[in-house]
Amino acid sequence: MAAIEVTVDDNMNKTDTTVQKSEAKLTNGDVEKGKVVSESGTSFSWPAVMAILGAVAVMGAACAVAWIYVGWAMSLKVFAILLIVYLFAFHWKWWYIAFRTAPRDFKALYCYIKILILTRRFNKRNIAMPDMFHEVTKKHPNKACFLFEDEIWTFKQVEEFSLRVSAALKAQGISKGHTVALFMGNYPQMPAIWLGITRVGAVAPLINTNQRGAALAHSINIAHCDAVIYADEFQSAMQDVSNELKPTLKLFKFTIRPLNTSGDAVNVVESSEGNVTDLTGLLERTPPAPWARSEGDGFQGKLLYIYTSGTTGLPKAAVISSSRMVFMASGVHYLGGLRASDVIYCPMPLYHSAGGCITMGQAMIFGCTVVLRLKFSASGYFSDCIKYKATAAHYIGEMCRYILATPPSPVDKQHRVRVMYGNGMRPQVWNDFVKRFGIKRISEFYGATEGNANIVNIDSKPGAIGFVSRIIPAVYPIAIIKVDQDTGEPIRNARGLCQLAKPHEPGVFIGKINPNNPARAYLGYVDKAASDKKVVHDVFTRGDSAFISGDILEADELGYLYFRDRTGDTFRWRGENVSTTEVEAAVSRVTDHRDAVAYGVEIPNTEGRAGMCGIVDPNGTLDLDKLVKDLRKDIPAYAQPIFIRILDSIDLTGEVPSEITQFGTFKLRKVDLQKEGFDPSKIKDNLYYLDVKSEKYLSLGAEEYQKIITGQIRL
Repeated sequence: MAAIEVTVDDNMNKTDTTVQKSEAKLTNGDVEKGKVVSESGTSFSWPAVMAILGAVAVMGAACAVAWIYVGWAMSLKVFAILLIVYLFAFHWKWWYIAFRTAPRDFKALYCYIKILILTRRFNKRNIAMPDMFHEVTKKHPNKACFLFEDEIWTFKQVEEFSLRVSAALKAQGISKGHTVALFMGNYPQMPAIWLGITRVGAVAPLINTNQRGAALAHSINIAHCDAVIYADEFQSAMQDVSNELKPTLKLFKFTIRPLNTSGDAVNVVESSEGNVTDLTGLLERTPPAPWARSEGDGFQGKLLYIYTSGTTGLPKAAVISSSRMVFMASGVHYLGGLRASDVIYCPMPLYHSAGGCITMGQAMIFGCTVVLRLKFSASGYFSDCIKYKATAAHYIGEMCRYILATPPSPVDKQHRVRVMYGNGMRPQVWNDFVKRFGIKRISEFYGATEGNANIVNIDSKPGAIGFVSRIIPAVYPIAIIKVDQDTGEPIRNARGLCQLAKPHEPGVFIGKINPNNPARAYLGYVDKAASDKKVVHDVFTRGDSAFISGDILEADELGYLYFRDRTGDTFRWRGENVSTTEVEAAVSRVTDHRDAVAYGVEIPNTEGRAGMCGIVDPNGTLDLDKLVKDLRKDIPAYAQPIFIRILDSIDLTGEVPSEITQFGTFKLRKVDLQKEGFDPSKIKDNLYYLDVKSEKYLSLGAEEYQKIITGQIRL
């Protein structure tokens, strides 16, 4: 950790700038411009060193004179005055940053201590999530746990349902060490079922309900599932992949039924079909098991598998332990400004970590009431918040853009939402969203499902996804390291250690791994080979390791962190790095929040990749002349898309958002678009290219395409 402290301080003090060397040994070239590199890789400026030594000498002489002619008391006063002058003269920038950020940093430190105390308490008792939920239920059994449509599920009802699941599965031979996947939408029964699964010691993979075919079969098989519980609405999806699943796989079909007026599940008994067991009927015939501690591996044991979105290939199953879920949920709870009394609106899918771990954790760990919705609705978002008297709400950035695009309404500010937490709210949307809907606090957070580091924006800094302390950096071991723009590999110094990015310098976000600390452990994926690829070694010291996110972040001088791109999405054009995220945000903003996806395409005999942007315009109302003018004001010339592709819709890792949509992560899929490039013979959509002479987008057909690839049309 000392390496972090030294380097960060160096970044703040120009008198002691860190310069990393690429050679393994000192050469004559390593001593240049008055600097010399130490064994630690830190460079020292001789003029700065001489100035410091001179200042110390002056202080000593002044104190000696005061002592001789006046006395030791005066000598101490002189020393104190000169010390203050020295600190401000040579370290004024550090003091300035400390003054600006100390309230933020110490508030976060206080919250972090609370998180560590909570995790230590659970770790000491070695209890799993079903046990934590039981303790919350004992405190307030009749409090609403889930609100869903017109149903109210109390904590007691949720636990009784989960105990019924535990008893039924145990009778079917499910026990510790088994893996039982759950394929179900945002019903209250969904988290209740996985609580029942994990109580018997099994692991519950949560499968994305949008998956079909090969992706669905892959998700079941890669997790080595022994059984799958699926909602009856996904019967055909399961039948389609039945031949790709192992014959020994147990299948349980669950029919969603509402609670009746007495608060009990409606009695429905159905017969089994072939090798599919009717779980609904089975639960009706099985009384709840008496409560007992979870039979799993406790606080550190596997709880869930959460699948990554698979934007670059098939999904991977990330391991979630009870400790990981506690750390994620408590981080957002304490740092994000949530309260145990909050009613939280959640239209997020429960098969992802944001909804399934962070928001579910608010109920299971802290006793919050959570409002569940099956499908996200842009126009219904705040109407629901009003209906259920929500005081907090969960979002992802694309949702906010769709909500902002709805017509203004008198009810925009009639809700009680005090805080909204989530990730991906673009800076271009942030201020308009807050102003229109009157949100007092936006708690943007960042963290990879499979990772070991989460950060939270605790003071609603527009656009920031969190921060790293500039005055106490060693407290939370995260960093941004320099990487090769093309390969994504860390750039190392003379000692073979990673180089930290300076303020305003983009780099990859990492979190140091400490297997003995639940907050710093890295569990990775079920697939060990995939897990190993996300670990970088010899980061700050020899032999250490860190989780490398693959996300490009940038920090300002105050330590605020901003998301810039994902490794592989950034491309070079005209010798400059172009961020696809920046281009997408700019295009969306100047086209009234249309969906846009940016990527780089290759042109023969041309260095780098030319920018191309697909823009959704099903009605043909996009004004390309206006687009050129507006983008010129918004982004650098090298980042302006060379090619435009008009799309009817954009494929997402979930499904295409509409007024009411089956939601996914809303991450734009661009792999197929990149492969098709700008060749009109492969693309039915209308294509345009930017003419450098007229500075207009002109139609791109077969003739223009040939002229571009042969160099007759210069871009």
